[in-house]
Amino acid sequence: MRSAAAAVTEKLPEATRSRLADYYALCKPRVVMLITFTAIVGMLLASPGMVAAGVLVWGSIGITLMAASAAALNQILDRQVDARMARTCGRPLVTGHLGMLESGIFAAVIGALGFALLYVLINPLTAWLTLFTLVGYAGIYTLYLKRATPQNIVIGGAAGAAPPVLGWAAVTGTIDPHALLLFLIVFVWTPPHFWALAIERRDEYAQVDIPMLPVTHGIAYTRTQVLLYTILLVAVTMLPFVTGMSGFIYLLAALVLGGIFLAYALRMKFAPQPGLPMRTFGYSIVYLMALFTALLVDHYVAVWHGVA
Repeated sequence: MRSAAAAVTEKLPEATRSRLADYYALCKPRVVMLITFTAIVGMLLASPGMVAAGVLVWGSIGITLMAASAAALNQILDRQVDARMARTCGRPLVTGHLGMLESGIFAAVIGALGFALLYVLINPLTAWLTLFTLVGYAGIYTLYLKRATPQNIVIGGAAGAAPPVLGWAAVTGTIDPHALLLFLIVFVWTPPHFWALAIERRDEYAQVDIPMLPVTHGIAYTRTQVLLYTILLVAVTMLPFVTGMSGFIYLLAALVLGGIFLAYALRMKFAPQPGLPMRTFGYSIVYLMALFTALLVDHYVAVWHGVA
């Protein structure tokens, strides 16, 4: 069954639909959806029951808009690099479907709107934290870290790990230690997730002089780092259970999901084969979504038992 948005979009002229598709692509929708998902999980885990509808809706929209703004700014700043890489050469700024001025205005408008929604309808802490995250990704990471050090993903991963904290702050108005556990999980997940992709795209990164770890230290070394970080990730994902934040449902899911991720990392290190890095990269996304879903299931099972 078609969505209402799809039905409306189909009635628009072809040129308008194409334009909207370009703006949509400028927002890196798959990345933003993962960001929004982890932020929503943070909101739901922060509440002993169901989150107030206004907080859930407006908090999600505000965080999504600011994440989309950061993604658009990233594409504006990286347009010359994107033009030289096969993975990104079809982006709307590279193809000329969108210009610099209109893309910049679009990013500024949706970013400002997202900030205003969070500041007025949620709380100032969430608005400022989200703004700092935007600046960290679009500014510090894209402009400096990405080109300065092979540890760019490790350091810059703090911006990508922030959404669960933003979601938690939207509900409580505080930065809770449990929210920081979620931050830590995403922070440690980021290097093995992205380095798997970087191994596959090593030659492209070398061509555009971006010092990703496989370029500066070689693929074999990067495989070792992926394995070590995956081991660390499995250990870190035990912390919600150890601290009493989650129960046995989450623990079982974390062990199974972590075991599969570890198997991928071991194969990459000791039995590498063509296509395996991209399969590892793909699984890492499924892993994070499934892990956070397990946190939610465990949380609401505990709530239901408490009510019952």
